[in-house]
Amino acid sequence: MAKDIENPCVSLCQLNGELCVSCGRTREEIRKWRGMKRPEKMATVQKAAARVKAIAKKKAKVRE
Repeated sequence: MAKDIENPCVSLCQLNGELCVSCGRTREEIRKWRGMKRPEKMATVQKAAARVKAIAKKKAKVRE
């Protein structure tokens, strides 16, 4: 049996509108996480990681 996908939650929930700026998931993705199948979780984790990276890049740009 394939290993389950680890939840990207970092226990620092900071919702900014519909997006958690800590884990990168949308409010809807957070709500649906438990019921997601493995492929959907994998896609969600990838999208969330890209969002977190974009947020960090944006913050770094603001500091310049």
